[in-house]
Amino acid sequence: MTNRRNFIKTTALGAAGFTIGGMGLSPKSYASVIGANDRINMAVVGVRSRGRDHINNWSLLKDNRNVRIKTICDVDEQFFAPAVKLVQDKSGETPSTAWDMRKVFDDKDIDAVSFGVPNHWHALSAIWACQAGKHVYAEKPTSHNLWEGRKMVEAAAKYNVRVQTGCQNRSIANVIDAINFLHSGGIGDVFMAKGLCYKPRDSFGIAPDGTPPESLHYDMWLGPAPYRPYNEKRVHYNWHWFWATGNGDTGNQGPHQFDIARWGLNKNEHPVTIYSMGGLYGINPAECAQETPNTQTSMFKYKDGKILEFETRGRYTNDESSLGIRIGNIFYGTEGYLELDGDTWKAFRKREKEPFAGSQTSEGRPADPTFLAAPGGSDHFANFLDAIRSGKDETLHCHISEGHMSSSLPLLANISYLLGRQLTFDGAKEKFVNDREADALLTREYRKPYIVPEKV
Repeated sequence: MTNRRNFIKTTALGAAGFTIGGMGLSPKSYASVIGANDRINMAVVGVRSRGRDHINNWSLLKDNRNVRIKTICDVDEQFFAPAVKLVQDKSGETPSTAWDMRKVFDDKDIDAVSFGVPNHWHALSAIWACQAGKHVYAEKPTSHNLWEGRKMVEAAAKYNVRVQTGCQNRSIANVIDAINFLHSGGIGDVFMAKGLCYKPRDSFGIAPDGTPPESLHYDMWLGPAPYRPYNEKRVHYNWHWFWATGNGDTGNQGPHQFDIARWGLNKNEHPVTIYSMGGLYGINPAECAQETPNTQTSMFKYKDGKILEFETRGRYTNDESSLGIRIGNIFYGTEGYLELDGDTWKAFRKREKEPFAGSQTSEGRPADPTFLAAPGGSDHFANFLDAIRSGKDETLHCHISEGHMSSSLPLLANISYLLGRQLTFDGAKEKFVNDREADALLTREYRKPYIVPEKV
C-alpha cells in the first residue's frame, strides 16, 4: 500500500453542518495538497465515450505522474465491464465501480475526479465534487448554461480545489506558440478571430418512447434536466442534440475553437453584442428527433469593436484556408492573417502567397521548460496532476474561470439563436441589457433534488 501524506485545510461550515445537494453527504470542506511522490487516486465518472479517453490518459500517466484510477462510475452499468477491463489492460489495476457519483464523492481516499458526463450534468457534478474536497477535471463546455458556469467558478474558489477545463489546446506547444505569436504582434493588431466547426452528421432517426434498460439508472441520468419519458434516441451521445441536455455542435465541438479564438484575441471579457442564426438543414424533421441546429453562424462584438465569428456546418461542405481547415481557427490582423489547424499553423504577411512564419515540425515538446513531458499527448491531463501537487491555480493551463469565459460564447450564441434576434450583454453583471426574456435563458428550472445551488 502506497504511503500518502494528506495536508488538510479545514473550513468552518457552521454548527448545522452541510450536505451535498441535500442528499445526505456531509464531508468537511478541505483541499488535499499531494506531495511530489505521493500517489493521486482518481475516479472517472462517465465512461462510455469521452470517459474512455480519460481512462486512457490517466493510465498513460500511471508511472509518469504516479496516478491510479481507483473507481469508475457510470449511471449505465452495462459500461462497467469494458471500462474495468480497459483499466486492467492499461494499468494492471482493478478499479471499484459505482453508478451513483455521490458514492465517489464520499470516498475519502479519492483525491480527484474527471467527468465524461453529458453537458446538463457538468456543473452540478463538479460542484458536488468541489464541496467534497475533490479536485476536478471538467469537460467542455464547462456548463449547460451560463449561470451555472459562474457557480462552478465560485465553488472552485470557495473549496480551494483545482478545477481544470478540458480545453486541451491550452497544453499543445505549437498552439501556445501561435497564440504568443499573435499576442506579440506577429500579424499586427488582431481585430477578428474565426472559429470553424465543420462536422457533417447524418440523421439519427426517431423512435417511440419506451422503458429504460435495466442497466440504466434513468432518473440519475436525467439529473437536473426536466423529466421526460425514456427514449433511446435521446440518451447516449444523442443527448447533444436536445436543448434539455445538450448545446448542439456549437456547444459541443465549438468550445475548443471558441476558446482558441478568444485566447488569440486576448479577450478576458464577455462580448457586448451577440447574434446567431441557422437551422436544421438537409434533414427531414419528421424523420429525425434533433432539436438543435446543424448549421449555425454566430457573431460577437467586443467593447473595443473587435469581432469573433463562429461557423457550425453540419452538412456537406468545403474546407477553408490553405491548410484545409474543418476544425480550427483563422485570425485576421492589420498586417496579415494566421491559420491554425490542430497543432499546425501558418502566418501570411499582407497579400503574400507564402507564409512567413509557422509551427515547428517537432511534436510533443513541452510548452514549459520545467514541464515533465507526458506520454501519448496527455499533457493537459498531466498539467492537472501537476497543479494538484503544486496546490496553485496558476499551474493550471485552463482554470475553470478561463473555461467559463470561453464556454459562455456558444451558450450566449444559442440564446440569440433561440430568440431569433441580436442581444446586448452586460459582461460585468453577466446579464442581458433590459431583456428579461433573454435573462431567463441564462439558467434553467432544476428538477429536485438535482439543483445547482445559489450558494455553493
